[in-house]
Amino acid sequence: MKDLNKNDDEQGGYDLIVLGAGSAGFSAAITAADAGKRVALVGHGAIGGTCVNVGCVPSKAMIRAAEAVHGAGAAKRFPGLSGHAQVDDWHTLIQSKDDLVATLRQKKYADLLPEYEGVDYIDAGPARLIEGGVTVGERTLTAPKTIIATGGRPVLPTIDGIKDIGALDSTSLLELETLPKSLIFIGAGYIGAELAQMMSRMGVKVTLVARSHVLPGAEPEVSEALAEAFVAEGITLLTGLSYDTVRRNDAGVTLRVIQDGKPVDVTADHLVSTAGRRANTEGMGLNEIGVEADARGSITVGEDMQTSVRGIYAAGDVTDRDQFVYMAAYGAKLAARNAVLGEDHRYDNAAMPWVVFSDPQVAGVGLGEAQARDAGFDVKTSIVPLDQVPRALAARDPRGLIKLVADRKSDRLLGGQIIAPEGSDTIQTLVMALKFGMTTKALGETIFPYLTTAEGLKLAAQTFDMDVAKLSCCAG
Repeated sequence: MKDLNKNDDEQGGYDLIVLGAGSAGFSAAITAADAGKRVALVGHGAIGGTCVNVGCVPSKAMIRAAEAVHGAGAAKRFPGLSGHAQVDDWHTLIQSKDDLVATLRQKKYADLLPEYEGVDYIDAGPARLIEGGVTVGERTLTAPKTIIATGGRPVLPTIDGIKDIGALDSTSLLELETLPKSLIFIGAGYIGAELAQMMSRMGVKVTLVARSHVLPGAEPEVSEALAEAFVAEGITLLTGLSYDTVRRNDAGVTLRVIQDGKPVDVTADHLVSTAGRRANTEGMGLNEIGVEADARGSITVGEDMQTSVRGIYAAGDVTDRDQFVYMAAYGAKLAARNAVLGEDHRYDNAAMPWVVFSDPQVAGVGLGEAQARDAGFDVKTSIVPLDQVPRALAARDPRGLIKLVADRKSDRLLGGQIIAPEGSDTIQTLVMALKFGMTTKALGETIFPYLTTAEGLKLAAQTFDMDVAKLSCCAG
């Protein structure tokens, strides 16, 4: 590694410079300040970063609102019930979302700054790396260590005409002043799946388009189950295709795709791109200073969160690591402790949960079946459809399944995925099982409360050795 910290005697009073005032940046700054260090926290744009401003908070608030609309109609699952709900005032709904964002941004970010005397918040424009520090506007800040946590942003896919049609992204979609009648979503990953279903439940005609299939990173059985749920709700899915052109016309926006060798045209009011993100690293001087990044601008970091330049660390969406807010905060905390406390913590995502807030929710942890085989394990799997889980039967909602992956030789659990209405909360039980090295036998012998989705994990573990359909309630 190249060492840029030859001028440690000229620190400008700071022990650490943190670039970016989102979840990762605040985590790093607070960690260092709690250890008695002086920190320059350099922000640019809205304080709080992606999650609170344009990501997790606003999207999940709107997803919950859509669930309320859908839930009224879903009452018909129960004999003797009916219900109906609709969007009466889109503008008021959007304003309530914005109010929530503003409240949390103030409470969880801006109001925290005075609580840490060791942190100086500097918002004077974008920062640029220099030897031994950074420049921000007309100022030069120096410190022996720097953490880059400038996040990422949505990017448009390469499609002829897409830059000319005013395509929406995950941010601008939730800023629309009127509720559209129809939308085309490009990209069926986490963000696309969540937002497409949300808008469909708001009464919008939605077409979801993807090169491969829904949730390409999920297990095939899980992806298929979610696709079936989407189609049942009236979402049009176009998958296994390539993009041709997109044009704006009198009818709105028309996207042409090539599917099975034939052109297919789809027209809607707007096109929403949820097909990828890019790290915010342009203009920072990475090349000049020697910090390595990949083709998407994502900074390459080691297990200690250090970049290719000694003394410069990175964390969060700006890196080539997991793109989740909790992992951003976790990685930033490790980076700060390693940078200014001389510790040697290593990034560990072996038991990292992930969640897609669709309905049914999709959640996973550890290795999928293909990943486990690629890693050299002699793999065994079990699948329990939700119609074998008493909770789902009582709720009249058996959409989904639970899949577990284990090492045949040791019986140790390697991973698992859940698609279920309460999958986001259920996954943490499997996280703990993996974290502490449980076997399928041990999980199957664990006592679970009856009529919970988590009980399905016990049934899935027992499925390795028996047919749980032949068990009476609680007999396992």
